[in-house]
Amino acid sequence: MTAIASGAITSSINPASRIPVSRRDWTRLMTELGIRPNKGLGQHFLFERGLVERMVRQAGVEEGDTVLEIGPGLGILTSELLRKAGRVVTVELDRSLAGHLLAAFGDLPSFELIHGNALSLTSEELIPPGEPFAVVANLPYSVGAAILRHLLEQRRKPRRLTVMLQREVAERLTARPPDMSVLSVATQFFAEPRLAFRVPPEVFIPPPKVESAVVILDVRDTLALGEDEQPRLFKIVNAGFRQKRKQMANSIADVLQIPKADIAAWLETTGVNPTRRAETLAVEEWVALTRSAPPPVVAA
Repeated sequence: MTAIASGAITSSINPASRIPVSRRDWTRLMTELGIRPNKGLGQHFLFERGLVERMVRQAGVEEGDTVLEIGPGLGILTSELLRKAGRVVTVELDRSLAGHLLAAFGDLPSFELIHGNALSLTSEELIPPGEPFAVVANLPYSVGAAILRHLLEQRRKPRRLTVMLQREVAERLTARPPDMSVLSVATQFFAEPRLAFRVPPEVFIPPPKVESAVVILDVRDTLALGEDEQPRLFKIVNAGFRQKRKQMANSIADVLQIPKADIAAWLETTGVNPTRRAETLAVEEWVALTRSAPPPVVAA
């Protein structure tokens, strides 16, 4: 992690005036900077001003708030966050993009730029102790879900996350039984997600082949399981989903190498039919299974 800049000079210039307006100007800027979207990193740069204004508005960002933005790219969302928030901490892995952001916003006292990989940085490294923060970000397609889980699994969590993701991933986050997945269970254990709005491909350079969506996740104040119980929860969830086409009893027995009869008895005692499949269980049922897990499951 490298803290590149934290602005120290007050400026009355609107941050939005420091970046291009039209798609043509954005494309020209990318050419001047020698930036080509990296497909491997899932880079698609936003250029529609109205969309980021809507995103920040729905995120509920207010004056005085501290906001963490991961993958700011060319800075269109950053500029709107700087207009609304008290402080904006950005994390950018691409050195060329980091240099551009520094040139555009580096003199603003509310702007901080960290050059590094968000997946290897903790909340404690990014935000001062005791300072509440929210996350607002257009996450790269390739690592969006991983970044989201990384943020939610931190001991110190944001109070809210407003993130743009591939629409398919957004729908998995907000899924309900019988369409659950490991991602939806993990996300909904830590937060209450809701789909805010869909985003068409035409607002990106280059346009992706799929739609995107903005999801808002309100992080739960109290979790249903303590920190020491959470590894057991995710071990059971992963075992249940490892062989999705199998019934719960079969999948968990196979993955954890425990007799099926023992697994079936545990499921029935907890009120879960052993013939059900993992995608039909709600988060509350996974929590109940974790609490009642017999020693063989805990030790497996």
